[in-house]
Amino acid sequence: MTLMAAFLPFLFAVSFGSVDNWDLSILQWIQEHLANPFFDAVLPAVTHLADKGWFMIVVSVSFILFSLAGKIRPLSVKLPSRWRALYPKAALIGWTMGIALLLGLIFGNGILKNVIARTRPYVLYRQLYEEGPLRLLVAEESDLSFPSGHTLASFEAAVGLFLWNRKWGSGALALAFIIAFSRLYVCVHYVTDVIAGAVLGTLFALLAKVIVDQIRKALARRAAGKAESNQTSNE
Repeated sequence: MTLMAAFLPFLFAVSFGSVDNWDLSILQWIQEHLANPFFDAVLPAVTHLADKGWFMIVVSVSFILFSLAGKIRPLSVKLPSRWRALYPKAALIGWTMGIALLLGLIFGNGILKNVIARTRPYVLYRQLYEEGPLRLLVAEESDLSFPSGHTLASFEAAVGLFLWNRKWGSGALALAFIIAFSRLYVCVHYVTDVIAGAVLGTLFALLAKVIVDQIRKALARRAAGKAESNQTSNE
């Protein structure tokens, strides 16, 4: 609740353009001080990993299929040791990621983007200055800017994994931060877009874990009740 209360003034500041100048100055600083040929080659490729959230969706589905395959033919004994710890929670990880991505699609990309209706930074910069130092390193985006959908999906998946497995989740979080930075470097998002994407992605992943936990407990109670019923009927 405290985080949400702090997030509301942030939304108002963004929607009324109160932070636009600050946001643009950060993008200018990044391009003036951090631009280099290596980043120019690597970060546009990294940023495409989260296009439409497809990579995260594939990872989520892969965890679920991995779990189902293990039920058909036990896999854990044949797995390398680093995979063995991940296998028992594969379905939980996959469903947590999937639910978080669905929440982000509905409330982040579906509702918030259209309510805030923020233009992309390169559009605003052209309106204010006509030309300047901002370099757009990828194709212009067709949708609105706030929040960053790439960052949102990246943190939903990474935090969803981290909540069940911290070792693998730490690597996923590192990738999520790199993707978030790439959105600034290629100049398709403001800093506040990326911050909002990271915060919302984390919240949606936490909520998804609560949902998965409740479903898991409900299924366990149902199975226990059915077992008890069967035992009673046998007696």
